Amino acid sequence: MPVIYWAPLLHFYQPPLQIYEVLAKVVNESYRPLLEVLEENPQAKLAVNINAVLTELLWEHGFQDVIERLKVLAQRGQVEFTGSAKYHAIMPLIPQYEMRRQIRRNHLTNRYFFGDLYHPQGFFPPEMCYSPQVLEPVIDGDHRWLILSGVACPVSWPMNVIHQISLDGEALPVLFRDDILSNKISFQGIDGQGFVEHLRQLKAPAGKDCYVVTAMDAETFGHHIENWDRLFLAEVYESILPETGAYQEVQEAQPLAAGHRRLVAMPQEPSLGEVRIVTISELLDLFPAGQRVQPYPSSWSTTTDDLKARNYYPLWKDPANNLHRLQWEHTDIALGMVRRAQEVADNEASQRHAQIARGLMDPALHSCQYWWASQRPHWDVNMINRGLGQQEEVILNAFRAVNFSGVEEAVKRECYYRVVAARDICNKIRDQLFWDRI
Repeated sequence: MPVIYWAPLLHFYQPPLQIYEVLAKVVNESYRPLLEVLEENPQAKLAVNINAVLTELLWEHGFQDVIERLKVLAQRGQVEFTGSAKYHAIMPLIPQYEMRRQIRRNHLTNRYFFGDLYHPQGFFPPEMCYSPQVLEPVIDGDHRWLILSGVACPVSWPMNVIHQISLDGEALPVLFRDDILSNKISFQGIDGQGFVEHLRQLKAPAGKDCYVVTAMDAETFGHHIENWDRLFLAEVYESILPETGAYQEVQEAQPLAAGHRRLVAMPQEPSLGEVRIVTISELLDLFPAGQRVQPYPSSWSTTTDDLKARNYYPLWKDPANNLHRLQWEHTDIALGMVRRAQEVADNEASQRHAQIARGLMDPALHSCQYWWASQRPHWDVNMINRGLGQQEEVILNAFRAVNFSGVEEAVKRECYYRVVAARDICNKIRDQLFWDRI
């Protein structure tokens, strides 16, 4: 009987400007209940992308237990971490040097908190936004595979082979998310039993084993959909995983909380059955390489109609969205000012402000400010305004770096013209925030 391998991925992320009250709500409604379901099902596996900005937020706001529990799950082999961009920047929309910086900072930060357990084999581009320019930084980061949205797949749907993307003679395996199935889970279009039955009915050519990859926000479970961690995920695990034997007290290598112990059901020996849960990296050892492909530029929110219109990243840079146009004009000025500040800083005062500008630019690229401006249907004036404020601070410090340097006056004048242009863009954006209604 053919075996169907299910490889799930959950994406954990909150923006750098997230307030404590919202973060606490997400932790209590989603992250902690999710981890409890995984702890209760020790044969459940999944890939976890946690952007390092969230790891820092969890630590700084007193939610270290989420980090520690993820470490224990990784020790058990239930969780494999993926690489990503620290501040959840939309990678195809920023220069390659910024991509590399985000990837590197993500790795260093998560390595600090998770230690040697953080050794990502795969890469999750934020919002699964892809363009060919993303490949080189991903490959240079020693990642073994890349996950993209199903809409990016340019060939027949792979069920028993893993296609590859070529770059200068190197081949990077690419896994495509089942968009339809993932969205059904994310929007309560299928329940746990229905999902398992769907998997069991899948058939690969010639009756061979096949695989399915699903991916969604971790916040789907419990925060976006109340109790979905129990109503869906726990139900799926109970249906797929084997019957369990007696309960056994588990002594954690790293305590989950002070003085806390957990009883978990220990699995018996029988086979998992026709549906098996694996990590994405395990799929590479189970299935052969397919053909070399060139995926379409896209995101996990891109539709086929968007592809036809060449609107590849509609929730972050829609050509028809005037607010997006203004936001990216402002972002480009900020990026250019930082580069110029670093180039000309030649004394203590200018170097200090150039360093501040460079540090502020990283979180100022977070995707949420553009997402909340998409109006498809999302709209939040405060997140847009706060993101704009971050970039204004970048420009302030970058110009001070230039102005305090010994560079010729013509360069300082040119940079001030950019400041004036940025100020005009800010006014136009805020005018829309004052008056637009959704």
